[in-house]
Amino acid sequence: MLETPEAPQEVPLRGAALIKDEVKRLPDAPGVYRMLGEASEVLYVGKARSLKKRVLQYAQGRFHTQRIAHMVDLTRAMEFVTTRTETDALLLEINLIKQLKPRFNVLLRDDKSFPEIVIRRDHAAPQLRKHRGAHSIKGDYFGPFASAWAVNRTLNTLQKAFLLRSCSDSVYESRTRPCMLHQIRRCAAPCTGLVSLEDYAALVEQAEDFLRGKSRAVMGRMSQEMQEASDEMEFERAARLRDRIRALASIAQEQQINPETVDEADVFALHAEGGQACVQVFFFRAGQNWGNRAYFPKIPQGGVDKSDEDPEVMNAFLGQFYDDKPIPKLILVNVEPSEKELLADAFCIKAGRKVEISRPQRGEKCRLVEHALTNAREALGRKMAEGSAQSKLLAGVGEAFGLEAAPERIEVYDNSHIMGTNAVGGMIVAGPEGFQKNQYRKFNIRSTDITPGDDFGMMKEVLRRRFGRLVKEEEEGADAIRPDLVLIDGGAGQVAAVMEIMADLGVEDIPVVGVAKGPDRDAGLERFFIPGKPYFMLEPKSPVLYYLQRLRDEAHRFAIGSHRTRRAMDLKKNPLDEIDGVGPSRKRALLHAFGSARGVARASVEDLAKVEGVNHALAQRIFDFFRKA
Repeated sequence: MLETPEAPQEVPLRGAALIKDEVKRLPDAPGVYRMLGEASEVLYVGKARSLKKRVLQYAQGRFHTQRIAHMVDLTRAMEFVTTRTETDALLLEINLIKQLKPRFNVLLRDDKSFPEIVIRRDHAAPQLRKHRGAHSIKGDYFGPFASAWAVNRTLNTLQKAFLLRSCSDSVYESRTRPCMLHQIRRCAAPCTGLVSLEDYAALVEQAEDFLRGKSRAVMGRMSQEMQEASDEMEFERAARLRDRIRALASIAQEQQINPETVDEADVFALHAEGGQACVQVFFFRAGQNWGNRAYFPKIPQGGVDKSDEDPEVMNAFLGQFYDDKPIPKLILVNVEPSEKELLADAFCIKAGRKVEISRPQRGEKCRLVEHALTNAREALGRKMAEGSAQSKLLAGVGEAFGLEAAPERIEVYDNSHIMGTNAVGGMIVAGPEGFQKNQYRKFNIRSTDITPGDDFGMMKEVLRRRFGRLVKEEEEGADAIRPDLVLIDGGAGQVAAVMEIMADLGVEDIPVVGVAKGPDRDAGLERFFIPGKPYFMLEPKSPVLYYLQRLRDEAHRFAIGSHRTRRAMDLKKNPLDEIDGVGPSRKRALLHAFGSARGVARASVEDLAKVEGVNHALAQRIFDFFRKA
């Protein structure tokens, strides 16, 4: 019997050959393409006016950098999405880059939302407050501010100058006499009728005018009112107006730059050096400098070829920066984005109005950009110096603990509680770029089997949850992040307890080190515990020891802060929240009638039933709740 020879197995296409095969089926239309690696991870996301022509360039092997050639060699599959226009393709590309974080794209790493100021319009006496996130509250929004410090400083000034309330609605409704803010002349006290709602509305209008850039007109009106009060010998009112004018003038004095020709603009300056980049951003609103922030986008190796003139980096940065932030009328840059017109069109669509991207050559706008560039150079210089020192410290940690290489990701764990209550575990993360605070995690201790104050049991739960999730993500093929080193606050007992969990989960290959405080808890005499080895100490003046102390102290600070936050939330809990049938409106009415939850607890059924919205059955339920055994 003749055996049929097996057909030869087809070798899967890869790299340039795979891309050349994909080109045959691509349309001459705008869209977005994704390059995938061996494990189906996304290597790169790009957009094109013509998918066919753009992808063909990769197949032909004409690469500008070694980075692109390496990316093509790693490609094992491609995915495509066609769009109606190139602008739509750009918006989709930006969204996918932020979502997927591909290895070969320029990535905006620090993408926190900016704080704003909002004047709420859903209350008879509008509230002035700080705000982050979506504009879900009805009101007028002003921002962005570069930092919480910048917005807090402005709020402080606005309270002094316009006396607007900052309290919550529940506090406002329950006040029977003015609060401390009124006593120190930071609130007009509309809650108790010390100012009429009409006069309060006038203060709100003045604050809004100031935030919209009409500061001179507002200060002029105040000066006129102060003079009139002085002429009429109302010296107390004149003194109050004087203090308000001084508060507004202080903002102008504190600003480093207040442009005369720029009302609303964001200023971007890019400086690249040594394979790293810094983008310094300044915010100008209402003719005022509302702060600045430095960004350090992740540049793929070999991606920056020309020191401080890289249009591709600026293009990618601006697109990702404005994906979820308000877009101003004017964007000033020191490097024109590679696709300036397309980017401007996309911003116009998102903002619903004209947006201009400009590289000024002279005048005040040029000086603003030059000032931002100076800040970018200095910030990158500081970061590179810090990074060099950080690399040496990590190499020292690897040597001290016998690791195969310097750790790229160190996770440090600590617990915090008071007699076992409000127990919280904290995890901090450090690496070549210092503390990675967006990677910090807190773990509320949930287990009811743990004896209050059992540090071993709490640490076991924290590690089981952290690494149990890691194992699950790895089994599902997700992009799980493994630490190169785990530091535990504790000695041999803590380390043994942790290693039990690591062995159960099958991750005992991750290095674990315990850090125990020295005798009398003296810093500098720490003992280090590695499984299976005797404990040891480092030289008292060793830089590596100081670094490990900083890691331990940061974990301790984070765990204590998380514990205090949880404890404060428990203290703020109102017993009325636990009563069925008492919602926000009835709770507000009860507090307004009796002053506090304690007052409600003392009230009789008859008095409770007199409150608007509370019938006799609910009054009885409230009465019984406070008297249950």
